Amino acid sequence: MIPRSRPVINEADIARQAGVPLATWHRRDAPAFRSHVPSLLPHSRTLLYDLAQTQAYLTGKPIPPLPTGEHPDDLLTAKEAAAILNITPSTVQAYAVQGHLPPGTTRYGTRLWTRGDINQRRDHPPGQGKGGGRRPGTQGPRKTHPYQNDPRLQTALHALTTATPGTPKSHTAAQLAAQHGGTPRTWERLLTTAAAIPDPTTDQTNQKTEDQT
Repeated sequence: MIPRSRPVINEADIARQAGVPLATWHRRDAPAFRSHVPSLLPHSRTLLYDLAQTQAYLTGKPIPPLPTGEHPDDLLTAKEAAAILNITPSTVQAYAVQGHLPPGTTRYGTRLWTRGDINQRRDHPPGQGKGGGRRPGTQGPRKTHPYQNDPRLQTALHALTTATPGTPKSHTAAQLAAQHGGTPRTWERLLTTAAAIPDPTTDQTNQKTEDQT
C-alpha cells in the first residue's frame, strides 16, 4: 500500500540520485537502505519506497514516519484490493478493464487503486443502489466493445499511429506493458481494438463532405 497516494521511487532512481550504478547500489548500498526504509509494496515485482523517506536517508536526515490508519487516498495493489472485495487479484484487474472498477493508476509499472474506490465497490456491489449497476428490468447503453471508455485505448491508438511501419504488434504491446503496467496480452487486445475503431477525424471529414454535396 502507498499511504495517501504519496510520491514514490524505485531502486533504479534511488541509485541514480545516489550517483552510483544500479548494480553497485544493489551490491553495496541496498541492504542497509532496506533495513531503514521499508518497501511500500514488498510483494510487488518492483520495490517502491516513499520518496520523502528515501531522500531523508540519502541526505543523512531523520527518516519521517509514514501516515497511519486507513485513508480513501491510499493506493492498493490488486492483491490488497482483492482481499477487501473477497475476490481474486485477477478479477480486480478484469473488473477494471470491464468498467466495473476505475482503471486505477500506475506507479513504476504497478497498477494501483484508491482505497476509496475499492471501498465504494465493496459497500455498493452490483444491484445494491449507488455504484451497484443497473436495477432489475432496466436497460442502458451497451458498450460497442469491451474497452469502451478505457483510457488505455487512447494510449494504444497513439502507439499504433506512431509505431514504425511493420513493427510487430507483440513488440508494441510489450513496450506498452513495461511503460504503463498490465500484461502484454492485454495490450495486444487493446491494440487490436484500437486498430478496429474508425478514426473520428476521418468520420468528421466525411460528414463535412456529405453536408456540402
